[in-house]
Amino acid sequence: MSSQFSSVSEIETPSSSEEKEENGQSLENFTASSSEKGEENEQSLEKFKKFDSVKDTSDHYYHDPNRGFFSKLTSGWPSKQNKTWAKKIQKDWCILEKDLPDSIYVRVYEERMDLMRAVIIGPPGTPYHDGLFFFDIRFPSNFPNSPPKVYYYSFGLRPNPNLYGDGTVCLSLLNTWWGRGVENWNPFRSTILQILLSIQALVLNSSPFFNEPGYEKLKGTPDGDKMALAYNENTFLLSCKTMLYLLKKPPKHFEAFVQGHFRERADSILGACKAYMNGTQVGCLAGNGVQNAGGDGKSSSKQFRDSVGQLVPLLVTNFARAGADDMQKYLAKEGELV
Repeated sequence: MSSQFSSVSEIETPSSSEEKEENGQSLENFTASSSEKGEENEQSLEKFKKFDSVKDTSDHYYHDPNRGFFSKLTSGWPSKQNKTWAKKIQKDWCILEKDLPDSIYVRVYEERMDLMRAVIIGPPGTPYHDGLFFFDIRFPSNFPNSPPKVYYYSFGLRPNPNLYGDGTVCLSLLNTWWGRGVENWNPFRSTILQILLSIQALVLNSSPFFNEPGYEKLKGTPDGDKMALAYNENTFLLSCKTMLYLLKKPPKHFEAFVQGHFRERADSILGACKAYMNGTQVGCLAGNGVQNAGGDGKSSSKQFRDSVGQLVPLLVTNFARAGADDMQKYLAKEGELV
């Protein structure tokens, strides 16, 4: 496993001439209307339901693959399979609507019961903190005998051994990873909520390095701890890249949520960046504050601190554009807005 840091320059996707002109403006021009935008985003975020139904599936990863099967279902073929399939999905809908935690949001589709989209907020105390992680879900024709298909919006990045750059999600509940007994999909007991909670707890955890097969035996050893720290540092950089990609092109039906989320979390994210640049280890966050890692004297690497320093202007620019206030305080005096 490589612990090399991703190049910050890779974050800078090609910009139109209009965007280049925007990037040349002062931060004050971006934040002049941020209060008004912030109020709009805050209202939108407060009104954004954890579970809801929408119509347009055009940007869903599985928009086309299952259309033929779904057309047959809606036309009444075969009636027994139709009822079993639809009943199980509707049962999952009810569970989600009732039991979703505040950190997971789901959208189902009125005209495509076979599709679903979910976003998980990165848990505190992990290198994924404050990030957003989107997943597109498809129910196959033999559901619930087979688990749903899940695609991760990776933007070509791999922030976890279980989340691949091609969108593959490795999880025993999805039958894409080895597991025992209750760890595997059970057509009578397993649910979509269980899948989402497993991704949140087992994949987006505080030490993702040890998710790699065979590496768990290194846990608690000096070499293992050193490699896990380096992996966490790179993971945080990839999470920040993902934030920038999402702000540039948020998934459909989550546009207001993405903008509002990063407007609200901008201070937390940039405050963490500042702490990391001062040596705090990645993931040592308690709420909106930062704590040192156990007082053991360990510090983040210089390469990581330099990479975070290069990221900050990009984050500041995009958070300000999303309506976050007073972003200029996070820029170095000699720094220029990217």
